[in-house]
Amino acid sequence: MNTGPVTSLSVFFPCYNEQDNIERVVKSTLDVLTALKIDYEVIIVNDGSKDKTGETADKLAEKYEHVKVVHHSVNRGYGAALQSGFRAATKEYVFYTDGDGQFDIKELPMFFKYTADYDIVTGYRIKRQDNLIRKLNAFCWTTMVNLLFGMKIKDMDCAFKLYKRRIFDDIKMASSGALINTEIFARAKNKGYKIFQIGVHHYPRTAGTQTGAKLSVILRAFKELFALYKQIKSDK
Repeated sequence: MNTGPVTSLSVFFPCYNEQDNIERVVKSTLDVLTALKIDYEVIIVNDGSKDKTGETADKLAEKYEHVKVVHHSVNRGYGAALQSGFRAATKEYVFYTDGDGQFDIKELPMFFKYTADYDIVTGYRIKRQDNLIRKLNAFCWTTMVNLLFGMKIKDMDCAFKLYKRRIFDDIKMASSGALINTEIFARAKNKGYKIFQIGVHHYPRTAGTQTGAKLSVILRAFKELFALYKQIKSDK
């Protein structure tokens, strides 16, 4: 049953080459959302996958009435995938998590109790199941952007976040890469939206390959960060 004021919810998954994960993730999500007895939709954002992610997503949409798919014809980047998910969402609240299955969707309902007082409820990984390099990169990135934008976010890029959808009618989203979460938080903060942080469990990836730690992705994020710094700081 519903544990808070969320009665209308869009859930989406940004996916790139997640053919071995997405069906399991979607089915577990449908089980949770059906039990909550709320108005919901599930959106799969296929970001130009080269495997059978797109085909699997289409089959899920054919089988389940609440599932729909957004396809990118080419890989456009994580930020672009999130933008597509937020724009495709039609419900009062929008939640996203990655299609790799490293989070447990059963933890989502505990976020609902905070939506009466906060506009964004964001998770932070209690025990991050990544290698040392990824953890170090994340720590350095989060520390730097928090200092740069005057924020106190514990886990900037934790892919377990719940938003009031109207936020995305009010803020810009320019980043197509890894800067996207920083950009959303910074713009939301400047608009006066309130953020609550809560710990969530993180699990090892069981299939597929991570892409976020690639040097090209990291360099792109820094390039976007400095290009967008003045814009984000001046956001009203």
